[in-house]
Amino acid sequence: MKIGLAAAAIAVVLVIIGIIRGNVPLNPLSILIALLISAGSWGLVAWAIATAAVDVESDVAEAEAEAEAASQT
Repeated sequence: MKIGLAAAAIAVVLVIIGIIRGNVPLNPLSILIALLISAGSWGLVAWAIATAAVDVESDVAEAEAEAEAASQT
């Protein structure tokens, strides 16, 4: 969750830079959409990748423990 929030925060900073540089129209709806799309997508993708990595690592550790237990019997 922390990785997703960090990625979303980075995305918000980049959107703010884009707003300052004039790449986003200065109406509230455009700013809100830019923030939601960037922070939402970056946060969601980063969270999904981090969650998948944790799941894979736990599966690998479990498989190694089972293999070790099987080799000792």
